Amino acid sequence: MAAKDKFHAVVRIALEKEEWQITDDPLLLEVGGTKFEIDLGAEQLLAAERGEEKIAVEIKTFLSDSPLTDYRKIVV
Repeated sequence: MAAKDKFHAVVRIALEKEEWQITDDPLLLEVGGTKFEIDLGAEQLLAAERGEEKIAVEIKTFLSDSPLTDYRKIVV
C-alpha cells in the first residue's frame, strides 16, 4: 500500500462534511491486469430522480518549486 499524501485526512473530512460516504480507503482497481490504488472511493446518494453518483479521488500535493515537475512525477 502506498503512503498517504499529506492532505489525505483533510480531503477525507471535507468529503464526509459534504455527506459523501467513504466506501474504500484506498480504492483498489484492476484494469487489463494492471492494479491501481486510488486514494479514496466515495459515493453520495443524490436526489431520488438522479440516482447514485460515484467518484474516485486521487490526492496529490504539489509542494516543490515546480508544480509541473510534481505533476509529471505522478503521471509518468
